[in-house]
Amino acid sequence: MIGIGFRKDFAKDFLSSSILKPDFIEVAPENWIGIGGFWKKKLYEALEKYPLYTHGLSLSIGSPDELDFELLKAIKNFLTETGAEMYSEHLSYSKCDNAHLYDLLPVPFTADAVMHISKRIQTIQDFLERKLAIEIVSYYSPVAAEMSEVEFINAILKEADCDLLLDVNNIYVNGFNHSYDPYAFISQLPLERAAYIHMAGHDQVSETLIIDTHGEAIIDPVYDLFEYTMNRVNRDVPVLLERDFNIPQLPELQTELERLKAIKTETLKKEFYGIHR
Repeated sequence: MIGIGFRKDFAKDFLSSSILKPDFIEVAPENWIGIGGFWKKKLYEALEKYPLYTHGLSLSIGSPDELDFELLKAIKNFLTETGAEMYSEHLSYSKCDNAHLYDLLPVPFTADAVMHISKRIQTIQDFLERKLAIEIVSYYSPVAAEMSEVEFINAILKEADCDLLLDVNNIYVNGFNHSYDPYAFISQLPLERAAYIHMAGHDQVSETLIIDTHGEAIIDPVYDLFEYTMNRVNRDVPVLLERDFNIPQLPELQTELERLKAIKTETLKKEFYGIHR
């Protein structure tokens, strides 16, 4: 399945035409909890046509602050009411001392952080009564690292017993910015835990820096990394096209959806004909 983020920017055109043909939609629960009137009607109109996947923004899993159980309760109700297939969040933090930073900040790659974050993920999963898929985020400077990034992520996945949201563009961005091989990085992940994949564009602002913007088209090297990934994960894993701003006309989005679907279909053919990874 190949999905699209459901954005108010194009919701009306999307629902009133047949140009864009995703298999599912994704929303951030925080952007829709408590919304009524016109936009609630549009969301439920979309839910009549498409399965829902969700991607949270505000749990601040890596924060030293206490978990926000009021928010978790609202999220749990939203997931139940909408019949959401999946809930995912970022392996980062966005709140400290009750100050909301409105950004996804990196957490230190340390053993203490592994235990702190894993315990919080376990608490979240127990409260929501479902698995959480955590996303490897893009970051621009490591913080007090005691282990490699991939060691850190693998330790959390094992200790928390959670799923992985593999954002292929984030791995490409991090590999470029921190001078590591994104293919080798992906090959070291426990890909049997990959329950969800995100694909997006970015903005290269200099010869040595890429900013993860979700505001541009996916580039060919990221498609190549996606193909490599699809040959190594469960081929049924859902894939989302993310476009958060600078949104093009719907036919352009559909072209990206079709390219992602073509790559995924080709890997399914390989599996059917017994071509091994």
